[in-house]
Amino acid sequence: MRNFLIKAFATVLGVGYMPVAPGSWATAAGVAVAYCLGSNLTAYSILLLVLLVLGIKATGIIEKQMNQKDPGILVIDEVVGVMVALWGLPLIWPVMICGFFLFRAFDMFKIYPINKLETQPGGWGIMLDDCLAGVYTNIILRIALHCAGLF
Repeated sequence: MRNFLIKAFATVLGVGYMPVAPGSWATAAGVAVAYCLGSNLTAYSILLLVLLVLGIKATGIIEKQMNQKDPGILVIDEVVGVMVALWGLPLIWPVMICGFFLFRAFDMFKIYPINKLETQPGGWGIMLDDCLAGVYTNIILRIALHCAGLF
């Protein structure tokens, strides 16, 4: 039962098993979670931290069980990463859509030093590269919103 719950969490209730683009589906789920939390930054921050800590542990366990570096079924990192990307920003559709696509681009292309973080052992490497992709996205969105006079 314990292993089932860990795998359910790490795969975002099975989203990681989607045959096409599981990372994008998990990112969309993360955007939905962010939207549901709305402007309650305290709840958002607490949930984000809890998901990060549990994600590090859970993905490390599953990675070890599968004896495979960052298995594709593990997608909790996308949820956490896009939540970092949207943290503290106005959760309006243009921001969420841009955040989705920018985050996916940074996550896929892994520009420096994101590519260095993914080499960390276990769940640390799985989770932290997406967190940094989220930070990059958040910074770009803040700059864009500021330049547009919206933030």
